[in-house]
Amino acid sequence: MRGVLAIGLAWLWLMASSPTKPYRIAVVPMTNSHAFFLTIKAGAEKAGKELGAQILWRGPNDETDVAGQIAIVENFIAQRVDAIVLAPCERKALVPVVQKAQRQGIPVIVVDSALEPNIADAFIATDNFKGGQIAGEVLAELIGKAGKVGIVQAIPGAASVQERERGFRAALKKFPKVRIASVLYGQSSVATAMQATENMLTAHPDLKGIFAVNEISGVGAAQVLRIRKLAGKVKLVAFDASDTEIKALQDGIIQALIVQNPFRMGYEGVRYAVMKLQGKPIPKRVDTGVTVVTKRNFSEPVIQRLLFPLKGSE
Repeated sequence: MRGVLAIGLAWLWLMASSPTKPYRIAVVPMTNSHAFFLTIKAGAEKAGKELGAQILWRGPNDETDVAGQIAIVENFIAQRVDAIVLAPCERKALVPVVQKAQRQGIPVIVVDSALEPNIADAFIATDNFKGGQIAGEVLAELIGKAGKVGIVQAIPGAASVQERERGFRAALKKFPKVRIASVLYGQSSVATAMQATENMLTAHPDLKGIFAVNEISGVGAAQVLRIRKLAGKVKLVAFDASDTEIKALQDGIIQALIVQNPFRMGYEGVRYAVMKLQGKPIPKRVDTGVTVVTKRNFSEPVIQRLLFPLKGSE
């Protein structure tokens, strides 16, 4: 009888000391629909598969839906998920709900766009200021270091795109003959980005270049340049690398893409969340880097892997 009791106690101890379910990690993007965030999702799911974590993916339909994103995070907190990986729509508005999660023992890893103040357990993203600087230098060279340029922004309040504009402006200080003639917002809508580009070109017919700060702004600006038959006449440098942007690069509508690594953001976001839950140290800041992609280097293997990460993610 004692032997049976001992075996039973040992079995109960083993069951109590072994995890009975995988970590549940919520991944909350700015939006469900854009190629950039779907690539973050693919990276997160790959890490989840490797680490035995369950990935719960949900974001607002639109990057401008700050209240909707807050509600999603609130819902995940109520569900008592183990950790949250978040790309905040607005740098300040998401701070209180992140603090709430942390008070309840839920680590929050922020990817892509920073909080202000940066209270995340880890922040994994492009150095957006540096990316904007690179974009400014590339566009200045493309237009011969002289002339008017415009910026097709995304949404007000998103830290990532504001930092890109700040870096872009800093870079142009080295080119006194280049002047920013217009800054208009695409509001995370291709149609609005197209209208912004149309307005910019109408107001400044001598515009020599455009910087589009994200995927949607890039797609909208490229469509207008294609319709107006201004390919190559107005130089376009755009962030990100959706299929539509890549096609515009190949067609000569876009001259350079400033490409981030969203797959790595998603992958590392989940990996560091798991490490945090396991009590392991994690870095406060991870720079996932940017790469300039042009028609000249497009076919290089390293560029192909960066542009089409899902091919190697299975």
